[in-house]
Amino acid sequence: MAKAVRFYETGAPEVLRYEDVEVGEPGPGEVRLRHVAVGLNYADTYFRNGTYPIPLPSGVGAGMGVEAAGVVQAVGEGVSNVAVGDRVTYTGFLNTLGAYSTERLILAAPLIKLPDTIAFETAAAMTMRGLTSAYLMRRIHDFKAGDSILLHAAAGGVGLIVSQWAKLLGLTVIGTVSSEAKAEVARAHGCDHCINYSHEDVAKRVRELTDGVGVNVVFDSVGKNTFMGSLDSLKRRGLLVCVGTASGPIEGFNPQLLAMKGSLYMTRPALADYIADPAEKAALAGELFDHVGSGRIKIEINQHYALQDAVQAHRDLESRKTTGSSIFVI
Repeated sequence: MAKAVRFYETGAPEVLRYEDVEVGEPGPGEVRLRHVAVGLNYADTYFRNGTYPIPLPSGVGAGMGVEAAGVVQAVGEGVSNVAVGDRVTYTGFLNTLGAYSTERLILAAPLIKLPDTIAFETAAAMTMRGLTSAYLMRRIHDFKAGDSILLHAAAGGVGLIVSQWAKLLGLTVIGTVSSEAKAEVARAHGCDHCINYSHEDVAKRVRELTDGVGVNVVFDSVGKNTFMGSLDSLKRRGLLVCVGTASGPIEGFNPQLLAMKGSLYMTRPALADYIADPAEKAALAGELFDHVGSGRIKIEINQHYALQDAVQAHRDLESRKTTGSSIFVI
């Protein structure tokens, strides 16, 4: 019988349950997919703790996880983009929730065929992080060689990919980390400068590193605790890209603040809006797969878990014990 991690109430990692599930046959537009590896993302904790509210039907609960890679076992009526035996990966939001499982039914539309150059484990570790990095590097801002960025959580899964991609574009990368060990990881993947936010003033150090000018773009996945420092790190008319809220959501503020700090720009993008168009998703995935398949971008899988250890995996993720990408191996 298939196994899955589900939850019936929101809360701490302990609400997650590992249990038997019936999969059944795919309906119209669906496939039955056998997972080989499943991605672990910080967004998963938002579903679990209620930051991203979803229905939790009594006695049924909800699945966990939005990213995985595996092999198509059966296809339903009307499915034409994949066939039985295809190697695929996927990421999404509500339309892919339920990835923490050995086997599942899923809509065929979000599935992306994997080239032979990309292993299942690599795909599960990078589909969400890689596509996020792809749109951040290729859609958010018209980067030019010599531009500079401030990258929070530089040793995280997205951070390591963005750093490597940024160097391919000729950018200067300033990363923030919480320890010297993480600084070493970040430097090994392209960070030109690392700032340890546990004892350094980030904005002050950014100004020192940029001769007082500031950076072109800040990628901030932390949120509440770093918001003001991120604004103060930008050059005049710079762009703050809010891509996460690991420390909590940003509280309300007067937009006049952006004018006072140099006519700054601010955006809060979501991956779903950059892969909604199949052609754009294919283009971003193709560029990502090409970089990874050729070795120009390396995916670091630094934590491997069994699916039944989901509670511990979430504890590790939220306590910032992880670096790079984390996956469940089926």
